[in-house]
Amino acid sequence: MSSSVLSSVDQRTKLVGENRLELLMFQLGTRHVFAMNVFKIKEVINVPKLNIMPGSHYNLKGVMNYRGSSIPIIDLRQAIKMRGTSTEETAKNVIITEYNRSVQGFIIGNVKNIVNTSWGSIQPPPSAIGKSNYLTAITQVNIEGKQELVEIIDVEKVLAEIIDYDTSISEEVLDKEIVNHFAGKKVLIVDDSSTARKQIKDTLEQLGVTIIERKNGAEALSLLKKWADEGKNPTDEILLMFTDAEMPEMDGYRLTSEVRGDPRMSDLFIALNTSLSGSFNDAMVEKVGCNRFISKFQPDMLVDVAQQRMREYLESTNNK
Repeated sequence: MSSSVLSSVDQRTKLVGENRLELLMFQLGTRHVFAMNVFKIKEVINVPKLNIMPGSHYNLKGVMNYRGSSIPIIDLRQAIKMRGTSTEETAKNVIITEYNRSVQGFIIGNVKNIVNTSWGSIQPPPSAIGKSNYLTAITQVNIEGKQELVEIIDVEKVLAEIIDYDTSISEEVLDKEIVNHFAGKKVLIVDDSSTARKQIKDTLEQLGVTIIERKNGAEALSLLKKWADEGKNPTDEILLMFTDAEMPEMDGYRLTSEVRGDPRMSDLFIALNTSLSGSFNDAMVEKVGCNRFISKFQPDMLVDVAQQRMREYLESTNNK
């Protein structure tokens, strides 16, 4: 690994560990400003020549050769159901991204700039806009001397509508001696994407566990502290917690750090489940003290983590 890559990893580790992020601002042919996390972006290129795939999903504009592989190119404007001017007139660039261990491109309009900000300034979308929206968060950013509302897109939802996610669990992964013990146990899922929460929920409910959902680290920490304040042990209330890394208000790394710093809940089993990938995630897991790290979306890995935790739980109760 080159020193430049290492320094990049180090910088990103520091940025994420401090509840901070970088956003790439862009437009989709209107005045609205949208954003994606820079960590998930490999590069931005001019719109390339695309090979059309007959019979493919209507949001797919085609495929392109990218560094020796064919990757799908998605019409982002169409995917989030924007009305008005057609993409053909507004297409200027393609953002190449890596989400959930896959690489894909999104057709966008003009690129504005990159903003370094804090997850604390990122807010969940207002509930009034309903569940059919394609946003995970909103924020206010100073662009060219003016405060602009920026909408952060739920890319996982966009992808889930194109790719059918299989939540089935491989038979060989299931530990028959462990599975029967899940009935009545609760698991906390923390993720700002409703799509990601549903994927985990649909997987783990097959084990017989009850799912509790929270949309960000601040909401999850509030729940855990509420239990602790009531004299309950959070580790008795839930078997484990799966948390995303990137979330409005408080990211998963900060959430984990806060939990580890509170003696009333410091032994909670925490698994980071994130669409981010790369060396800096491993560094952050070690830094904040998660029990496991898995990249989305892997049903068998989710089950493997839950079974690992159940084995530890049964061992500790047998030793009491």
